[in-house]
Amino acid sequence: MITTRTKDLEQTALWFHALADETRLQIIEHLLEGEQCVCDLTDFLQTGQSRLSFHLKTLKDAGLLQDRREGRWIYYSLNAETVEAIGQWLMTLKGTRAKSRPAAPCCD
Repeated sequence: MITTRTKDLEQTALWFHALADETRLQIIEHLLEGEQCVCDLTDFLQTGQSRLSFHLKTLKDAGLLQDRREGRWIYYSLNAETVEAIGQWLMTLKGTRAKSRPAAPCCD
């Protein structure tokens, strides 16, 4: 049985997989300035459109990006809800303090 906690962990793993790439981090940082057209992102990264499309799909599949179509152009922006959820998850880690007592002996 898949629990809500399991689904949450799977989603968190997707976020961090998507963020574990320098090119995708550059895309995220560039989108902090606001919505961008694919052609602008291609110019910014100085990369081919097929390579960029792969990275955009990875980020979108993880829920980090939203897109909208205007004519033949696609514009990407950060998904604010997902960015907030990642921030909350990280704050939970920050608030967790390691116990100062030693672990119980194992494997007697």
